Order: sequence, then C-alpha cells, then structure tokens
Amino acid sequence: MILSVIVLGLVTIQRIGELALARRNTRRLLARGAVEAGAGHYPFIVGLHAAWLIGLWLLAWDRPLNLWLLAVFIGLQGARVWVITTLGDRWTTRIITLPGEPLVRRGPYRFVSHPNYLVVAAEILILPLAFGLVWFALIFSLLNIAMMAVRISSEAEALRASSRQATR
Repeated sequence: MILSVIVLGLVTIQRIGELALARRNTRRLLARGAVEAGAGHYPFIVGLHAAWLIGLWLLAWDRPLNLWLLAVFIGLQGARVWVITTLGDRWTTRIITLPGEPLVRRGPYRFVSHPNYLVVAAEILILPLAFGLVWFALIFSLLNIAMMAVRISSEAEALRASSRQATR
C-alpha cells in the first residue's frame, strides 16, 4: 500500500511539474511568434489525463504493485525525459509551431515522428496494469487512441502549414 501511494504521488508531482514547464514553454514560444493549433480539443486531452490520474488514485492507492510492470513504467520515464530534453524549450503539451523553425530530427525523433505520444500511450496502459486494473487500462487506452487520432491529425496539419510558411 505504501509503495502504491508513493508511486501515485510521484506520478502526480511529475505531471504537475510537466504542466508548469509546458505552460512556461508555451508562453515563451507564443512571445516569439509561434502559433497554436488544435486548441479546441486541448481541454479534452487535459480531462482525459486528469480522469486517468484521479481514477488511479481512487482505485489503486491500496493495491499491490506488479514490480515488473512498475520497472517498465520507470523505463518509460527515461523515454519521457529523452523526449522533453530533445525538444528543450519547444516541448509543450499543446500543439505550438514556430514558423521558420525546422522540425526536430534528433533524439527519439530520428526513429519515430511522435515519440511522446507513444510514451504516453504506453504509460496509460502500463501503470494501471501494474496495479492489476486491466479494465481501467483498456478503457483509457481506447479513449487515448481516439484522442490521439484527433491530436495527430491536427498536429500534422499545423506542421504542414508551418512548413509552407517557412518556404515562402
């Protein structure tokens, strides 16, 4: 039980810290002339992630943890840090493009177009499974897939528009 509360507490602190970093980076990017896309669906993403975390607190705080799956989740945090450090001040939870700036092609972006979305999808699946919450993992994974379909489409269009502006 104590380990479960510690894990949930650390994930909560991490997410709050990431939101603060994202907010700071967003403000700085917008001040440099960046443009936001997909703002209409952003509250749904925040709601989905908040519901996932709140649900875990309600259902998992007193459950035993599968240490192997916890190790996988911890490994995912390394991937998360790799994504955030690769993007630096361009990392945000919103779709923000900075016209004239080239796409990042280093770090995990050498291998996949949306490494952060892969990490988040894996986290949404793995952490509930580590608590034995199979149904919770499946429901939130399906909701996340639906949300990412909208998100990735919006981001792709924003990047195409930004690229067109950069070539003019």
